[in-house]
Amino acid sequence: MAGLIHIYCGDGKGKTTAAIGLAIRAAGAGRKVLFAQFLKDGSSSELKILRNLENIEVLTCETRYGFYKNMNEETRERARADYSALFERVVKGVAGEPGLLVLDEIIPACRYGFVSEERVISFLAQKPEGLEVVLTGRDPSAALLETADYVTEMHKVRHPFDRGVAARSGIEY
Repeated sequence: MAGLIHIYCGDGKGKTTAAIGLAIRAAGAGRKVLFAQFLKDGSSSELKILRNLENIEVLTCETRYGFYKNMNEETRERARADYSALFERVVKGVAGEPGLLVLDEIIPACRYGFVSEERVISFLAQKPEGLEVVLTGRDPSAALLETADYVTEMHKVRHPFDRGVAARSGIEY
């Protein structure tokens, strides 16, 4: 079975949630799942349960760098080194093993220059044949969109954050 490439993008809630749903489905079918999360510190509620599921491995960067706009150049350089190293761990982790790879928030990691988009596209072009890959995040480039077999856009119609409701544990993170 040929593995396909999915992009879950848009300004709406649900990109990571959809990727987690697919990861659980794949693991339930006996497929090996590697779930790698970028731009987050690995403390999101969903990772607690994913780490305990058979057939799922979770890789994260344990350092929290905060929002890109609040980083100074030194912090951006450290983040670039850490997230690029995380991506290389992912590449080694899926070598020769078909299954499912989720690259959560890889799209903004590429946009901010923390992970080379060219490296990601090269990996996608040379990935193991049976490996299914999901990329999540807002505003994918035309080059990333071109690699995808599926593109699903989550569009925000309304969100409580717009009324001042803060993100809630177990719902938004």
